Amino acid sequence: MLLRPVVTPIDQGKRGMPSSKNFRPWNLRLAAILAALSLPGCSTFAPPEIPPAPDPEPVTVTPSPEPVPAKPPRAEPVEVPPVQPALPPVAIVVTSTQPAYADVAEELVARLDQYTIYDLSDKSQPPVVVLRHINDSETRAVVAIGLRAAQSSVAMANSPVIFSQVFNHQDHDLVTASSRGVAALAPLSAQLAAWQELYPDVRRLGLIVGRGHDDQIAAAQVEAERRGIELRVRESGSDQETLYLFRRMVRDIDGFWLFPDNRILSPRVLQQMIADANRVQVPLSAPNESMLEMGASVSLATVAADIAETIVRLIRDIEAGRLASLPSISQLSEIRVTTREAPRVADR
Repeated sequence: MLLRPVVTPIDQGKRGMPSSKNFRPWNLRLAAILAALSLPGCSTFAPPEIPPAPDPEPVTVTPSPEPVPAKPPRAEPVEVPPVQPALPPVAIVVTSTQPAYADVAEELVARLDQYTIYDLSDKSQPPVVVLRHINDSETRAVVAIGLRAAQSSVAMANSPVIFSQVFNHQDHDLVTASSRGVAALAPLSAQLAAWQELYPDVRRLGLIVGRGHDDQIAAAQVEAERRGIELRVRESGSDQETLYLFRRMVRDIDGFWLFPDNRILSPRVLQQMIADANRVQVPLSAPNESMLEMGASVSLATVAADIAETIVRLIRDIEAGRLASLPSISQLSEIRVTTREAPRVADR
């Protein structure tokens, strides 16, 4: 049986209820939906089915390698210099207190452990008394500085002697079975190098010396030839002969190399030689700085510290029993170049 819906008119005057003219078709559809939802066997809206998520892709994790401890850098071996034995007691005998001797003594004192200084210029202690004191002491080596000190020490000392600041040692037989010397000149090669550095145009170099220095002259000739310098050497027997030879050669040379040979030089002759050289504008080198005040162009001198170091090495060799194998004269390694402006010390 088909049921018809019964529509009952709604009173318009009732508050809160809509009038028939305001009841629109969409209201009917809404009512039908609500009625359908209330019927038995009807369920509420089911949510849409969501497909299951796919299984995640397997992730392969590579383990980090085990850290390898860094090897510490290899330490370079440190060279430890051998410990030098203490130096023996030493007697230092100086000819006088002039700077050429006193400077060496001062440098030597700074390097020795036990020492006694004797000054032969002290009139209250003549050489024979000084050497008697030395021989009665525990001195193991004597260092003689200057010619008079060297002569006295070599003649009277019971201990081995090392002499220095003596140019003409061969005239006094200072090298014996128990004595050795240190060179009185800076290295010849260093002196010639200084000449070329200060005077690049030098080609002919003059030199006057007394007898007995054949070995030094031969070594100087070899070094001069190696440097392209002509060395003009003359041998003299007195100061007057030296002045004569100098005046004959000075106009034909580019420079004059003065050696400290007191046998053929005197203060008067030195003054005249320097004056002549300056007059013709020929540079003259001197073996010590004091001659710069006299007018010498440059000083090519030894270094007191270098002499002292050389003496200390000889003392150690003598103490070790190597005296017989030591050279008659030990050469130096440094030079002090002084012009009228500023000095320079070079290791050549």
